[in-house]
Amino acid sequence: MKEYVNSRLVKSEELNHHGTLFAGRTAEWFVESAFIAAASTVGNPKNVVCLNIHGLLFRHPVNSGDIVKFISKVVHLGKTSIIVYTKMETELAKTTPVEGFITFISVDENGNKLPHGLVIDETHDEKELELREKARNL
Repeated sequence: MKEYVNSRLVKSEELNHHGTLFAGRTAEWFVESAFIAAASTVGNPKNVVCLNIHGLLFRHPVNSGDIVKFISKVVHLGKTSIIVYTKMETELAKTTPVEGFITFISVDENGNKLPHGLVIDETHDEKELELREKARNL
């Protein structure tokens, strides 16, 4: 599936009391990036809502002035569900401070589940297959 990339500059207003990137801001950017992938895949943001953030693993801190990018891709499609894998990378240090999965649901204008009719593409990429297996087991 297509990758969606969003970049951010970590500024002082995004920092916590330790002087590193606030986890809440990270989570906000994380969900936004995953939503962009899900909504773009479905084709209409009004038909996508977040159902489950499957835990975010914060591996190490991010500092003020760091440039981070969020890379998101759809890794599983159910009848109404869309599971997106997202990882945050530091642009210069090339580390992955945070990664995880988010499940979205396709809905109609009343908020009722709506089959999206999408099918995930074929792949032979080992990393992609591993992510898809993890998503199926959530």
